[in-house]
Amino acid sequence: MTDKPGFVFVHGAWHNHNTWDAVARRLQAKGFVTRAFDLPGAGVNAKLPQSWLKRPFDAQAFASEPSPNADVTQAERTEAVVNEVRETASRANGRVVLVGHSLGGATVSHVAEAVPDLLWAAVYVSAFLLPPGMPPVEMIRDPSMADALVPSLFAADPPSIGAMRVDFRSADPAYRERIRQAYCGDIDGEAFETALAHLHCDEPAQVTTVPSPVTRERFGRVPRHYIHCTQDRAVTPAGQRKMIAMMDEAMGNATAVHTLAASHSPFDSQPGPLADILAEIASGG
Repeated sequence: MTDKPGFVFVHGAWHNHNTWDAVARRLQAKGFVTRAFDLPGAGVNAKLPQSWLKRPFDAQAFASEPSPNADVTQAERTEAVVNEVRETASRANGRVVLVGHSLGGATVSHVAEAVPDLLWAAVYVSAFLLPPGMPPVEMIRDPSMADALVPSLFAADPPSIGAMRVDFRSADPAYRERIRQAYCGDIDGEAFETALAHLHCDEPAQVTTVPSPVTRERFGRVPRHYIHCTQDRAVTPAGQRKMIAMMDEAMGNATAVHTLAASHSPFDSQPGPLADILAEIASGG
């Protein structure tokens, strides 16, 4: 047990729990309990299309094979994170800083609405912070996100196969560089290869259609923080700012904004500064 809040980390689309390794180590060194895990449909829980595993690679088969990961639901993910929050709170001071990256922010909002009294804060790292009733897909299509690179990576039509599919094993130099620019343009070399190893190919599309459930009465009383990444080319800076403004208006209070001159993946490029911001939040800053 500790007198500090614990941390529960929610990774983003296509990622797994290893996303948070460097940040978690730094927080553990400061005496915080941390927990990172693979969401349903991600990491060890991801089901992979056979066409992605076969080499030589058949791009046509990859573009048409239905996703075996398509049946994963937002409700499953919410339940999984609620369980992790409860367990982590029992090992900390009864409260948790819930941190979500990218599409993981949608799950953070569902969990904060479900168990607001267990949360010290909800933190969105370049993440989807959606006002009541808005599904992620609506924000993805918003004009403020027009410059996002991620849709250009899709190797199949999401409605047709049931997933947002990206070939993170591609050997094509131009495609690989577009992946790097989309997710982590401020790292390269071995660090980029390590980041790629943490990514699976199929993110279930149906989770992007679930509206944000947040209310002023429950979610609105959880202190919320946004880590605004100014070099992001996946969730654009303009999109981040628009989501913060929409949520502040809907909740009638302000999101605390912290800024990093970082890409979409500050846990890879700036784990120290990111951990420092999170520790400050957990200490009441």
